[in-house]
This record gives sequence, C-alpha cells and structure tokens, in this order.
Amino acid sequence: MDSRDLVEEVARAAEATDGAAPLDEAAQMALVDGTASVLTEPGGFALVHDGDLSLAVAPESRGRGIGSALLTRTEASYDGPLTAWSHGNHPAAARLAASHGWDRVRDLWVMRRPTSLPLPSLSVPSEVTVRGYRDSDAASVVAVNAAAFAHHPEQGAMDLDNLSRRMAEPWFDPAGLLVAEDASGLLGFHWTKQHDARHGEVYVVGIAPAAQGRGLGKLLTLAGLHHLAGLGVDEVLLYVESDNAPAVAVYSGLGFAHADADTHVQYRRRTP
Repeated sequence: MDSRDLVEEVARAAEATDGAAPLDEAAQMALVDGTASVLTEPGGFALVHDGDLSLAVAPESRGRGIGSALLTRTEASYDGPLTAWSHGNHPAAARLAASHGWDRVRDLWVMRRPTSLPLPSLSVPSEVTVRGYRDSDAASVVAVNAAAFAHHPEQGAMDLDNLSRRMAEPWFDPAGLLVAEDASGLLGFHWTKQHDARHGEVYVVGIAPAAQGRGLGKLLTLAGLHHLAGLGVDEVLLYVESDNAPAVAVYSGLGFAHADADTHVQYRRRTP
C-alpha cells in the first residue's frame, strides 16, 4: 500500500469513528496533487503542506504511541513554523499537543441551520445586482477576497491558480458562486457549496472593505441560503472563527446554531 492509499484508508476509518474528517479541503487537495509531505507509521499518518499538519491514527491502532511517534518525526523533519487542526476537538489531540508543547491558538466553529426553518425574503437594493459567477469575474473575486481576508491565514492566500484549482472540484457550480455588483464593480461574493443531496455550505462570504457597512454580508448570505434551499438540501453549515462576534451575530440571526462538539481547534508548535 502506498502512502496516499494508507492516508485515505486511515482518514476514512478515523472519520467513521470520530464523526469528523481528519483532512480538511486544503489537505485533501495537497494529497491528491502530490504537494504534501507524508510520514507514515503502521495505522497512522502525518501530512504537512504549507506548514499545516494533519495527523491521524486508525481507531484500532490507538493507544500504542503511534501519534506521538509521528509528531516527533514531523517535528524533527520540519524546521519551519507548524500548525495543526484537531477537527472535532478530539481529546487525544489535546493530550498530544500538551505533551509536545504545542499551544491552542484558534477555535473554529461549525454552525448549522436546517432548511426547514423559514428564510426571510430577499430584498436587493435597486443599485445592486446579485447574480451567478461568470468567467470574467475571476480577477475581481480574487481581489475582493484578498482585501476582505487580508489577515486570514488560509483564505486570504487564494490567487487565480488556487481559484481555478477549487473550481476544478466536482462540486463547483457557477450558479452557486453569487456576486454582488453595482456601477463601481464587484462588491462582494458568497460562494456556496453542495456537499451531497442533504448538505450545503456557506463556503466563503467576502465583502470588499470599501463596501462594508452596507449590509451586503447579510444580503449575500441570505441569497446563498435561498439558492441552497432551492437545491433541496436539508441542512446548511458554515465555518466561523469563534471570536468573530459580528459574524456569529449575523449567522445566529439567520437561524444558525453552534454545538460544542462542532468545534475545530488549531494548535501551534511552541517556538523556543
């Protein structure tokens, strides 16, 4: 079994037991594209891409020190800054981080909303147009994204190549990437994602800094929710930083809720 097959096998087994996938979208793409560094032990793996570590041990192999061995090997072989996500805030990950001197630095919430909840009607200002994505929008979407997420360690790094890579995924639907524009140009966007027949996602909402304060974030979020509901999904989820109070307030006002089990925790290797 090659390393990619082992990673995929362990990841499937871990997700089935833990209820959360150990590989996020960026890690999965790096694995498929061959741009990740992978270390393996029988029953476990450590995958690093762009300084981000994903580590998982198959349920039947846990309790044998495999996770600690993989983390020790990763620390020895990777000199740069390292962060790692614990998807679902797994207790074993917290213990492993503490034993190796890693600090908890971010909490990312998953918030969920059933589509059975009625949605407010969509009222678009006369000077604004909300429509689906066109190929000619690519540069404007990247520019708005870069400005809106200038301080976001992952999303803010999206460039034209990364945009194209994401759009190459089987789930991409131009009609689900909603943009708002006026006479001045593109003001913001809401990229929705349909995972399967039952689940949709508020994938990314980005508003140009110059257009903030006009209610466009709520408008585009609501437009995307109407789009996803029209596809027949049962539930819409989203990811939001736990300390982003304005965003949490907007999403809560639209019927999204967070449960403690729906928390992803990021750890950072402590520097000397």
